[in-house]
Amino acid sequence: MKKITILLSVLGIMLITSCEDFLDVKPSNYAASETSITNAADAKVAMNGLMRKMTDVNYYGRNFVIYGDAKGGDFAIRSQGRGLDYYYSFNHSPSSGSGSGFWTQIYHCILQANNLIQNIQSMEDAGNGSTALSEYKGQALTARALMYFDLVRIYGKSYNMDKTSYGVPLVLEPLDASAQPTRASVEEVYTQILKDLSDAAPLLSQSKQNGYINYYANKAIEARVYLFMDNYTAALAAAEEVIAATGMYSLYSNEGWVDSWATPYGSESIFELAIYPAEADLTTGSLGYYLLRLYKVTGASGWFMASDYWITRMSEDLTDIRWGIMDYDESSPTRFGSSLKYVGGASLQGDKSSRSAVNVKVIRLSEMYLIAAEAALGLPVPDKTKAATYLNEIRKRSPALEPATDLTVTVDMIIDEKSKEFFAEGLRYFDMLRLNRSIEYNDEFITPAVVITHRTKIIDRTFYKTILPISQTEIDANPAIADQQNPDYGN
Repeated sequence: MKKITILLSVLGIMLITSCEDFLDVKPSNYAASETSITNAADAKVAMNGLMRKMTDVNYYGRNFVIYGDAKGGDFAIRSQGRGLDYYYSFNHSPSSGSGSGFWTQIYHCILQANNLIQNIQSMEDAGNGSTALSEYKGQALTARALMYFDLVRIYGKSYNMDKTSYGVPLVLEPLDASAQPTRASVEEVYTQILKDLSDAAPLLSQSKQNGYINYYANKAIEARVYLFMDNYTAALAAAEEVIAATGMYSLYSNEGWVDSWATPYGSESIFELAIYPAEADLTTGSLGYYLLRLYKVTGASGWFMASDYWITRMSEDLTDIRWGIMDYDESSPTRFGSSLKYVGGASLQGDKSSRSAVNVKVIRLSEMYLIAAEAALGLPVPDKTKAATYLNEIRKRSPALEPATDLTVTVDMIIDEKSKEFFAEGLRYFDMLRLNRSIEYNDEFITPAVVITHRTKIIDRTFYKTILPISQTEIDANPAIADQQNPDYGN
């Protein structure tokens, strides 16, 4: 290759040979190349490969999920040196601790989505389209929208902080090997995300598609995106459309919530990525093992536990059903700071008789209720009754707490409920940045005591390290973005 650009990341995972153009990268299962997607069966193979790549260790398979809670204040570390400490300590620079795996893996997934979209479009342009092909195109467009939403939140400032600042490069089709794409603005990235979602929606099935993206997953992602844009009217409309999908999804009962973590594709699951034994299974490197108490089972890492702040939040109601998915951690036999969500609960049998090959629930119905509650409060004329009603549907999981009313409901109540409901699911940090909240870290939980030198105990989104740097390796490969490094990281 004459030049390596943004896709140097692909070299890092050894999917390109030294003489092979990156446009010829095969889907992850190697069953379909760029030119071999000629029918719906081929498209399905490519989509399967894309979904599998989204469960990579550097994406939803582990690190992206941990990132959102380690940085959001809901996780704490007991001891330094076990791994991924730099998420918690903010020890980031372009040359060390840059988190470049996110850039690498998510762009690799985007390339596969682009390849699938382009191939299907070519077949349609030639008059060889079909309903099945259109649906796979809709799935790929929606997946690409989610990937760009994740990327722009990692590397770009919050939309409501500075939407004109740098986002990430928009790569929407195969590029010449010498291309050097530059960073679009945060606003431009969000505009493309919404376009992909809009283009995809009419192509998607409105029936449940286990392990795949359907119409309601598209709308759920749309609700997330509009919430992050402070477009509360649109966020509420999208969330309510998902909630109103009668017979499609339903909230778990209090009796069924804990067991839902041992069940794939439950009634709340809107988009769930499948992980099977011996197929994208990270074994002792899995998300579940990283969150288990140290030495609970062979290979259990005890990397991250609940912070004191999350424990205090949950302790408002000791009968909260969500305690049932927690276990005591290494600090005390009575401190329930270890999450069992990704090992299938107390049985440690996962959701397929494997404690490591457990599906990742990317979007659940309960999130739509909490988005609807927050959006209702954010309307030009707040609808506090609606906000309280939606919040209470999730707040029921804390039976001892008084229901919210139109007189008591607040955004703080909603965000606290979201923290309880989505602990260890990677949402907290991005919500705190979006809402311009201060984040406090439970540094005193570390033993032996250390001083965190790369951030203060309390930060807010004005701290430059709240977004990751572009790695020096990527800048060396793509000099066009050398002067687009995130502020204060230098070149």
